[in-house]
Amino acid sequence: MKTAIIFDCEFLCLEGSQRRFWCAAHDPDPVIAQIGAARLGLEGDFPVLGTHSAYIRPVDRFGERYGLDPFFTRLTGITEEIIEAEGVELEDALAGIDRFSDGARFWSWGKDELNMIAISCYVAGIKPSIPATRFDNAVKLLIAAGMPIEDLARTPSNKLADYYGVEHPPLQGHDALDDALSVTYTLQHLMKTGKLRPDAFERL
Repeated sequence: MKTAIIFDCEFLCLEGSQRRFWCAAHDPDPVIAQIGAARLGLEGDFPVLGTHSAYIRPVDRFGERYGLDPFFTRLTGITEEIIEAEGVELEDALAGIDRFSDGARFWSWGKDELNMIAISCYVAGIKPSIPATRFDNAVKLLIAAGMPIEDLARTPSNKLADYYGVEHPPLQGHDALDDALSVTYTLQHLMKTGKLRPDAFERL
């Protein structure tokens, strides 16, 4: 079965980092601390075929482990204890999601790969293991399905399924896997209702 990988990342921030474009003297580099992904079937009844989640030990430019700001923990639910118990090195996390993808294209709500690959690998001083050609922007799929541009601009990934009234299990906003599932359930709904053609994942 043809599949697509819908993924999301949580990356380090302080309160106000986004408004400052992470440029304040005390802002951390926006490296990732969590990857979440779902495999969506593009045939039949468009099943969700599996999920993947990994926590990453975020490091600074000198290889030192970043501490998590309380704002980031409140936002994402990611604690120091979770990172210590479950966190892996960036290389291992990227290898893990690549294996999960089994060669399928990655889609995120925006361009999360820039934080997952470009920024995080640059800061960690490692060579990116997944080329940019493997990634695309799921916003294109919603445009193809007819979502108004003004609504796209104000709807984050964790609110997308609710925007379309899609019934789904409880999801926690700003959890990478749950945000990926919010997008996944939406795309599944749009294909089931005929608003989005499966071949859009190949031709956009």
